Amino acid sequence: MACKGWNDRPADSTTLGETMGNPSDTYSSAYTVMKFREGGDAKGPKWHFAKRQCMHCLSPACASACPVGALTKEPAGPVVYHKGLCIGCRYCMLACPFGVPKFEWKAAMPYIQKCDFCADRLKAGTEPACTKTCPSGALLFGKREDVMKTASSRIASRPGRYVNHVYGVDEAGGTSWLYISDAAFSELYLREDLNRFAYGKSPMDALGLAPAVGLGVAALLAGFYFISGRKERLKDNEGA
Repeated sequence: MACKGWNDRPADSTTLGETMGNPSDTYSSAYTVMKFREGGDAKGPKWHFAKRQCMHCLSPACASACPVGALTKEPAGPVVYHKGLCIGCRYCMLACPFGVPKFEWKAAMPYIQKCDFCADRLKAGTEPACTKTCPSGALLFGKREDVMKTASSRIASRPGRYVNHVYGVDEAGGTSWLYISDAAFSELYLREDLNRFAYGKSPMDALGLAPAVGLGVAALLAGFYFISGRKERLKDNEGA
């Protein structure tokens, strides 16, 4: 709710999904969602909660794939979207390994929407709205190296409780959002099949071919048109 309030995101009709959350995933009007799943053991049922939003990768694939620089990685950490530069190609949606950028499919003039880490608040010296409003300390904001140390310290102090890994330290080359968990990260709907290298360069290698392919197809169609037109002109001349 703090995220929606600060970013002036409207409320929409949504439906429950397998996560029992509502909405079940981020979309153009919801930059942040809470996912949760019921688990349990011999001691009884147990709930696992996970806040999901843009991961703000250290080397973001979305920014690398964007051909016009509409997405940039800011020095303070946020990956920010500049709608005035966007051409609507949606390469960022294909490139992101976390499926974060969402398109405003219902809007008359659609843009990409995503969490921007409250970049405007950070510039003003204030932490993000979500971490500011968290009443239990489940969200911790600070410099990445400091948060990593705190996360590692918590794992070390209670080794029987947490998975021995800080998610986001090296997934997809590292992210600005980090997680520790008492359940497998896949139980929190986080991908565990990601490479440890940055995806920021590799998507552009493939996506960068798209304009060239487009030009090639256009040239091929122009060639067909020229040949077809020439045949028609020859027929007309023969008829005359």
